Amino acid sequence: MSHSKTDCRFVFAGTPDFAAIHLQALIDANQIPVAVYTQPDRPAGRGKKLTASAVKQVALAHDIPIYQPLSFKDEAAIKQLQLLAPELMIVVAYGLILPERVLTIPSRGCVNVHGSLLPRWRGAAPIQRAIAAGDTKTGVCLMQMEKGLDTGPVFCCSQTAIDTLTAGELHDVLAELGANLLVEQLSALCQGQLKTCPQDEKLATYAHKLSKQEAHIDWQQSAHTLLLKIRAFNPWPVCFSKISDDSLRIWNASIDENSQDTAQPPGTILSVSEQGIQVQTAEGILNLEQIQLPGKKKMAVANIMRGQTDLFQPGMKLQ
Repeated sequence: MSHSKTDCRFVFAGTPDFAAIHLQALIDANQIPVAVYTQPDRPAGRGKKLTASAVKQVALAHDIPIYQPLSFKDEAAIKQLQLLAPELMIVVAYGLILPERVLTIPSRGCVNVHGSLLPRWRGAAPIQRAIAAGDTKTGVCLMQMEKGLDTGPVFCCSQTAIDTLTAGELHDVLAELGANLLVEQLSALCQGQLKTCPQDEKLATYAHKLSKQEAHIDWQQSAHTLLLKIRAFNPWPVCFSKISDDSLRIWNASIDENSQDTAQPPGTILSVSEQGIQVQTAEGILNLEQIQLPGKKKMAVANIMRGQTDLFQPGMKLQ
C-alpha cells in the first residue's frame, strides 16, 4: 500500500465504530496512518468470543500495522510509539488515557475529534448527555490534546441540530461530520497552519458515563424529561420500567400534547390502543410506541396489541 500521498507521518488511535468511520474516511482520502492503536480484543456477544474492535477490523482490511497496549504506563508501549516517530497522533474515541509523555512524542502533538461542542459535554458520553439535557444543537470539535480530559484548545468545530434524533441516529450523524472535518483539516494540521482557541472553563460541563441503573424510568418526572431520556438511551442502555414483575424496555415514545393530565398517580396506564400505551407522568402524558417484553424482540405497540390485548390494561401501574 503506497504512502506517497499522505500529508504527514501520523498514527491513528481509536476503538469503536465512531472511530472506525474516521479511520475509513482517512483511508478513502488516501491518508494512510503508519500505524493504528486500538484497545485489546474483548469478549463480546453471547459466546463471549474475543472480538477485534471496529478500528482493528478496518486496519486489518488495509494491512496497516496494529498495536494494542493495555495502557501507556508500560515503557515498551512508549518506546514502540517513539520508534514509529509520528509527526501527529490522531485520537478518536480511543478509551485509553494518554499520559503527558505520550502527548509530547509526535512533533505536532496529539489531536482529538470529540463528539460535542466543547467545552460543553467533555467526557465519556457527550452524545447521550446532549440529548438528555434537551440541547437543540451539538457537533464535533477537533482539538489539541493536553493533560486534562477534553480540556485542550480547539482548532475548529462542525455543528448540527439534534431535532428528535435518538443517540444511535445522532452518533451516525456526528461520526460522518467528524470524519469530514478531519479529512478536510488534515493537511493544515500537518503543516501547523491551524490556530487554536482556548476553551472557556466557565462553560464546561461533564458527560458522565451511562449506567444501566440510570435507565430506570422514574414516573415522578415530566413526560418531556422522560422522552428526552428515552431518546438519549436508545440504543444503549435502553430505558425500562417494571410492570408487575416483568421488566419493560421502552425504545420509542411521544408526548400527547392534546390530552390533559388526570388525577391518576404517575406511572398509571390511562389507555391502550394501536397508537400506543398512554401513561400519566408527574406532568404530561407519555405515549409508549415501541417496547420490548422480556425475552422478546422490540416491537411496535400496535403489533403487540393485535396478539395480546390483555397484557396492558388501563389502571395498571408501571413502577
